[in-house]
Amino acid sequence: MAPRNDMRGPSDAAHDLRWARDVRDSVRCSGVLLALLLLLDWGTGRLTPWRCTLWLALGLLLFLVLYPARVSAGDGWLASRRLLREHRVRTDLLVSVRRLEGMSERLVLRDAVGGRVEIDPDVLQRNPQLWFLVERGAQKSAAGSTLLCGATALRRLSRRIDSETAHAVFRASGLE
Repeated sequence: MAPRNDMRGPSDAAHDLRWARDVRDSVRCSGVLLALLLLLDWGTGRLTPWRCTLWLALGLLLFLVLYPARVSAGDGWLASRRLLREHRVRTDLLVSVRRLEGMSERLVLRDAVGGRVEIDPDVLQRNPQLWFLVERGAQKSAAGSTLLCGATALRRLSRRIDSETAHAVFRASGLE
């Protein structure tokens, strides 16, 4: 059996540039909640070790919920890493791309070898290097006829990213 390509790229991999800031925001949010709960209990005189532990667990739970996925991409692959697990997909072997709407928009990518990644499309919008690598891989999938559904979702996302990029250029140049 041939060894599976682990899809690890060399130094040409692109990463979400705002990830560290998002982690700091998660820590701040959960820390503020913890501090407010502890201060409220201390002010009312009901602070006990049991309640302190409960508030600490609640702050930790909030941090885990808010912890952002670390998205990275390279030539032919996209990865999303959470605290405990990393999901990878071969962008040059994509089978489907779906856009899920709800409280927060999500993009679900599936490949021919069983990989599945779910990411926030705003990550691709904020990071042109990531979008370039994903789009290039998706174009290879479409050219190789492995992309069975999702070309429309990718075109819509591409138009949105192109529009936002053009607006950013106009703002930066003072033409808006």
